Amino acid sequence: MAQIISIVNQKGGVGKTTTAVNLGAYLAYLGKFVLLVDLDPQSNATSGLGIDRRQLAKGVYEAVIGQASFKEVILSTKHQGYKLAPSTVNLAGANVELVNLERREFRLADALLEIRNDFDYILIDCPPSLGLLTINGLTAADQVLIPIQAEYYALEGLGQLLDTVNLVRDNVKPALNILGAVVTMFDSRLKLSSEVLGELYKYFNNRIFRSVIPRSVRLTEAPSHGMTILQYDPTSRGAKAYERLAYEVLEVLK
Repeated sequence: MAQIISIVNQKGGVGKTTTAVNLGAYLAYLGKFVLLVDLDPQSNATSGLGIDRRQLAKGVYEAVIGQASFKEVILSTKHQGYKLAPSTVNLAGANVELVNLERREFRLADALLEIRNDFDYILIDCPPSLGLLTINGLTAADQVLIPIQAEYYALEGLGQLLDTVNLVRDNVKPALNILGAVVTMFDSRLKLSSEVLGELYKYFNNRIFRSVIPRSVRLTEAPSHGMTILQYDPTSRGAKAYERLAYEVLEVLK
């Protein structure tokens, strides 16, 4: 049965989708069957894997509200063993529409039951907010991975995010586990980056991944070509960092 990992940070622009897309690619590269669920109405994970959401008749939204089965919405990517449940324009209204549905916090978890045995890992790219979609992403998950940008304001809101994880754990999903934090957009030339790293250790003592994702032009270019960094520039520093992260995630979850 698949391990489900939600990739969450309610602060935008912290490398959350970059981490979801590229971690998934490297897990597949290492021989795992991986599904990436794009739960973000901005659809960046979908376009980052080279899929145009405007041409899709259905996606995660339809599966979550019960108009389609999860099997019906899954698409192949350019990587062997790596599938995508895409986000479409309809997902934008889901936070409001979910409010009146039965088991509204469990819609994604329930929908995933159908395909959970088909994969080794299911990654959920959550929206940059703490609304009902993100709650669904947390409730469906076994593990939470938190990408954190190495900059001054990155730690603001982290307490709020951890409170939300604890609320979900206390009320809905006692088994929800924090897999850890991964530092993104790290610039070793900046003293501040190292200070942020120091602060993070207070929050996550032994749960910060050693693989640190550097600030990288190649990483930011890849999605505009609809490619993962593994396809776009596998020898780049960013690619090597995500490869190391994939090995580390596998090691921790063993």
